[in-house]
Amino acid sequence: MTAPPTPADFPSLYFRSALGRFPTGVTIVTAEHPDTGAPLGLTISSFSSVSLDPPMVLWTLTHTASSLEAFLALDHYVIHVLSASQVDLARRFAKGPQADRFAGLPLERAPSGTLMLGDTRCAAWFECHNTQQHQAGDHTIFVGQVEHCQRQLLSPLIYHAGDFELTQASEPLSRN
Repeated sequence: MTAPPTPADFPSLYFRSALGRFPTGVTIVTAEHPDTGAPLGLTISSFSSVSLDPPMVLWTLTHTASSLEAFLALDHYVIHVLSASQVDLARRFAKGPQADRFAGLPLERAPSGTLMLGDTRCAAWFECHNTQQHQAGDHTIFVGQVEHCQRQLLSPLIYHAGDFELTQASEPLSRN
């Protein structure tokens, strides 16, 4: 039998600062509300690959998010990996009313019909089937099976130490 974990010996703000030492990419997740059809979108930096076969990714959402129940009920969503030129979008989708986040933005449909940003500056996007959700502490982990994706060789937007950073413009390491 495994012993229970020892309680943390540090405050949560210290833990958050320590996590900020690890740079992450910045994404925006979009969909339509399952009941009203209204656009939903939010900035997320908790994005990661899970599996190549089948292709799966994950992201997390805090339990205090007003859109949590809607994302739990969705069949599909699109994850947009932002490029270094999209700091404005990252900030716009980080807070405020949903309607304000989408005001004046071009929107499109991914191949399966999921609402997505019509911004050609995204480094990549993934249309996902909402296959699994797991409760973990104060967040829900969403696992999506990727049905469609596209990418371009653009430098990504980075989140580090509590703020956005622009990636150096350089030649990509791989052309794949």
